[in-house]
Amino acid sequence: MAGIELDRGPIERIWRCPRVAVLAATGGDASASAAKEATSSIPVVFNMGGDPVKVGLAQSFNRPGGNVTGSTILTQDMEQKRFGILNKVVPDVVRFGAMVNSNYPASAYQIRELEKAATDLGRQLFIAKASNDTELDAAFAALLREQVGALVVASDPYFDTRRDRIIAFAGQNRLPAIYQFRVYALEGGLISYGPSITDAYRQVGRYVARILKGEKPADLPILQPTQFDFVVNLKTAKTLGLFVPPTLVAQADEVIE
Repeated sequence: MAGIELDRGPIERIWRCPRVAVLAATGGDASASAAKEATSSIPVVFNMGGDPVKVGLAQSFNRPGGNVTGSTILTQDMEQKRFGILNKVVPDVVRFGAMVNSNYPASAYQIRELEKAATDLGRQLFIAKASNDTELDAAFAALLREQVGALVVASDPYFDTRRDRIIAFAGQNRLPAIYQFRVYALEGGLISYGPSITDAYRQVGRYVARILKGEKPADLPILQPTQFDFVVNLKTAKTLGLFVPPTLVAQADEVIE
């Protein structure tokens, strides 16, 4: 995970076991990289958020080569989409905030996407960066100091592990916010939009089964998202005093009332 040191010991102990036929690395980009570094012989099936070709896990999406394949949710490619959705909920807000983990490999790309979205929509944007708990507290303080009127929480594994604190911060400060995964909205976040993590894990399971039946990772194309979750929490909207446009509610896959 970004911002968290990964212990490679358990992975190395697993692949040294002679009975291991395939290794599923589902902890994100860092876990996928650690699994690839640990073994070049045992098949590895990963699930990650970034681009496996750019980080050197695969030669290409269609022909990954080597002993590694899997699925990527490419969630960092959806920052502009999330910004646009939130803008429809708070059309009068001029100054937006975004929370980004600067240690996340795709952070520079995320910032460019967010800045482009702000420019296209004629909005101001303040970027708050956090990769650990101390920086997260500082990011909260900076967002309040900058008086942002809405918040885009960029996709990042570290933020997922601190979602309770982030959701609580947004709620306590009456700050409309959008997040990447469905679980954020289920736990009190206003809106979430992103790939279905459940479907992504199913993709990993199917590939593990195919490899156990004799197929080679090098011949299995890297999979991309096929299902997306758009969730609107109207209970949270009511608490924040927000009116979510009916057209947006109608587009949602799930509405929490």
